[in-house]
Amino acid sequence: MTPTRPAPTLCAPCSILLLAGGRGARMGGRDKGLVAWQGRPLIAHVQATVRPFSDDLIISCNRNAEQYRPYADRLVADEQADFPGPMAGVLAGLAVARHPWLLVLACDAPRIDGALIQALLDARPADSPGPLMVQQDGQWQPMFSLIPTALAADLRAAWERGERSLLRALAAHGLKPLACAADDPRLSNFNTPELLSETDPGPLA
Repeated sequence: MTPTRPAPTLCAPCSILLLAGGRGARMGGRDKGLVAWQGRPLIAHVQATVRPFSDDLIISCNRNAEQYRPYADRLVADEQADFPGPMAGVLAGLAVARHPWLLVLACDAPRIDGALIQALLDARPADSPGPLMVQQDGQWQPMFSLIPTALAADLRAAWERGERSLLRALAAHGLKPLACAADDPRLSNFNTPELLSETDPGPLA
């Protein structure tokens, strides 16, 4: 069985951004990161897995800051109101990240494990640093990305030109894939009450 938490790589440290700033439309407007799964908020599951990999853990949230604060070294929020999308959260994270790389993950993927994080970190190209993204059965997964913080200015310029797709913005910079199987459970997004209830019959927070 794949180990769930290998010893983190200590070289080329990374900052980690957990995206929890969405509208939660498919959760009936609830703040997804704070919805309970297996007795704990979704954000707690993801934070527990990623915590050993960074001393710079950032959470992007646009509400309930006091509830998110215990899980992060710092919080960021979108510059624009009305939930403009995940790329806005990524730009906010890049603006404060302390390390050369920013690992971007969604708050609603509680089955991610340390082995997948380590695989992303190990896949960083030494010769021509560019962004990495999980590709699941040929489909890009922007919420599992590793971005050089040196791209912050270029990504902000793309945003100011009207780009709102993180995938398209990163594709312009030699985006490389980390292949995962179609049935890899670690990539499961629990972004509806139905998906949560399939794995946790308990009440939602």
